[in-house]
Amino acid sequence: MGGGISSTADRHQFASDNYAGACPEAWQAMAEANRGHAPAYGDDDWTTRASGLLRDLFEVDCEVFFVFNGTAANALALASLCQSYHGIICHELAHVETDECGAPEFFSNGTKLLLAHGEAGRVNPDAIHQLVTKRSDIHYPKPRVLSLTQATEVGTVYSVAQLEALQEMAQRHGLRIHMDGARFSNAVAAAGVTPKELTWKVGVDVLCFGGTKIGMAFGEAIVFFNRELAHEFAYRCKQAGQLASKMRFLAAQWVGILESGAWLRNAEQANRCALLLESRLREIPGLEILWDCEANAVFVMIPEEIRDRLRAKGWRFYTFIGGGARLMCSWDTTEADVEAIVQDIKELMNQR
Repeated sequence: MGGGISSTADRHQFASDNYAGACPEAWQAMAEANRGHAPAYGDDDWTTRASGLLRDLFEVDCEVFFVFNGTAANALALASLCQSYHGIICHELAHVETDECGAPEFFSNGTKLLLAHGEAGRVNPDAIHQLVTKRSDIHYPKPRVLSLTQATEVGTVYSVAQLEALQEMAQRHGLRIHMDGARFSNAVAAAGVTPKELTWKVGVDVLCFGGTKIGMAFGEAIVFFNRELAHEFAYRCKQAGQLASKMRFLAAQWVGILESGAWLRNAEQANRCALLLESRLREIPGLEILWDCEANAVFVMIPEEIRDRLRAKGWRFYTFIGGGARLMCSWDTTEADVEAIVQDIKELMNQR
C-alpha cells in the first residue's frame, strides 16, 4: 500500500503559525455543529452564541461579523472606514501594505496607503502628524484612517500607553482607528491586560480579530466597536464572497475557543515557546536577534550558508522581513520543538 500525502506533518515547523492544525476545542465545536441541520447564512444558534461571547469578552455592545480570512477582514473593514479619495496611515512593514496584494486599495476603490516609520514595527505618533500635515490640498489623498497591527509584523506589541498616545494623535487629526489583530490574542497574553484595554478603551473603531493563528481551522472576526461604521457592512461581506452559507462551522470554532479559554491559553503557549527560543538562540555565538521577542515571533540573523543547511535538514522558515530568519511559534509548539531546531542551529554554527 502506498504511503499518505507527502508532508512535513511529522515535524512542527517555525515558518508560520498558519502551519499548525486546528486545536481540539475548535475541532470539537465544528463536529458538534455538524450534527443535523441549521439555518444558513448566519441565522443559526452558533453564530448568535459566538457573537455574544465576543461581546462578553470585550465587555461592550459591539457589532460582529465573521469572514474566512485576514485579508478579507482587513480590506473590508478598512473600506468601511473611508472613501476612495482618503488615505490610510500604516507602518511601512504593516501586513496591509506588504502582504495583502492590494486588497485594501481594491475593496475601498482606490484608497491610498500612506506609509509611516517607527521603531520595531510600531507606528510613531510623530510620523502620523508628519503624514497628515504633509499636504492639505485637494490634489493629495485626505488621511482618514490609522491602521495598527497588534502584535506587529516583527513580533512586538503596542502597550496601553503607546496606544493612548496614538489615540490622542488620531483624535487630533480626525482619524479613525483600525486594528489588524491577526495575532491579537498573542498581544493580549503578552500585555497582561483585558481585551478592552487594547481596543475600544484606546479608541479602536474596528478590530480584525484573528482566529486562524490561535487554533481555528479558518476564520476571523470583524468587531466594530463603533457600531455606526458597521452600517450595511453585511452587504460588503456578501459582495466580496465572504458570507458563508454554512456560517455555523466558522462561528462554532469561536464558541469552542472562547468558552474553553483556548483563545488565550493557546496564545500564552506560543508566546512562552517564542521567549524560550529567543533565550536559547542568544546563547549561540554568531547569531543576532533583530527585535526583542514580545509575542510569538523570533527574528534572528543567521548566516546564509547556515540557513541553507537548515533548510536542507527539513526546517522551513521565512526571511522576508529585515533579512533575518523569522521563526514563528504556534499554539501547539512545545519546548521539545524549540530544542530540536536550536540544537540543529548550534551544531551547524559549530561546524563553520
